[in-house]
Amino acid sequence: MEIDFLLIGQGLAGTALGYRLKQAGKKIRILDLPQENKSSRIAAGLYNPVTGRKMVKTWNADVLFPEIGPFYKELEEVTGQKFLLEQAIYRPFVSIEEQNEWMGHSSDPTFAQYLEKIYIHSQSEFIKDPFGGVLLRNSGWLNINVMLEAMGAYFGEDLMEQRFEEQEAIWENDTWNYRGLKVGSIVFCNGLGAMQSRFFGGLPFAPVKGEILEVRQEFCPNYILNRGVFRVHLGDQIHRVGSTYTKHDLDQGPTDSAKNEILDRLTELVKVPVNEVVSHKIGIRPATRDRKPFLGKHPKEESVYIFDGFGAKGVSLIPYYSKMMENHLIGQNPINREVDIARYFNYI
Repeated sequence: MEIDFLLIGQGLAGTALGYRLKQAGKKIRILDLPQENKSSRIAAGLYNPVTGRKMVKTWNADVLFPEIGPFYKELEEVTGQKFLLEQAIYRPFVSIEEQNEWMGHSSDPTFAQYLEKIYIHSQSEFIKDPFGGVLLRNSGWLNINVMLEAMGAYFGEDLMEQRFEEQEAIWENDTWNYRGLKVGSIVFCNGLGAMQSRFFGGLPFAPVKGEILEVRQEFCPNYILNRGVFRVHLGDQIHRVGSTYTKHDLDQGPTDSAKNEILDRLTELVKVPVNEVVSHKIGIRPATRDRKPFLGKHPKEESVYIFDGFGAKGVSLIPYYSKMMENHLIGQNPINREVDIARYFNYI
């Protein structure tokens, strides 16, 4: 059987790229083991145009964020499922100085599309926001698990639940032969799994461990809270809260230190007590040394590509860059230098 593209991994990256290639009329197969695909399935799912302690605009926000809503809504339409929650994010100010700085941002046209409103007084007796805060728009939350399950059904027989045995992929007669498949190109979209590949194992991945809680807590506003931790209401007074960020202890499971850190930060944000910790999960994010993803073709091997390394911001990065990768695979369009793996060819 002949196919155009064999995609390794059906996480967020493989799902988006697979969908685009399939829509372009290409024959694809996706190999995935869901139980090992923990990065996407445990990811927070938040997309936020203003991040960090200094509350700066997300890298490339002006090109990334216009693609987010339309892309995920299109996936909702083809699957008949709902998994995108477009919701404002409220970030309390920590000082008068920060309040004044954001009053200045309100007149800056480069911030206008992301600012819903600036408040100079507390917005709730249940939030610790004595200096008010900023309400951000073009933000929200993606239920990644629901999306991956829905898209798995959409792919049908094009998605195969099996491990990719790299040593069985043989290049001969200008094609890859893999278990009876004649494959035009192989694309690695398998997160940290690519670190074990003979093709891309040398790339400077920088894995980051994140831990997330789901807690039962009263006070369910119609916006996401984000300061020190994010807090997303899932329904029935259950909130997803996180997350931690560490480059150490990657092999450990959930830790009490991370749980306590998240709960302490939540206490600094919301005055209502936590009634129950419902779940505590971890994920190892496929981040990169320069915090920019890996896109492109292997410098020496024929028809071997990578679409990977999206770290903690995959939800916001992948709609835009999956289109760029599709155009590269099908039309040989160039990839932007800042994300092209050519910047790391000396590692391969």
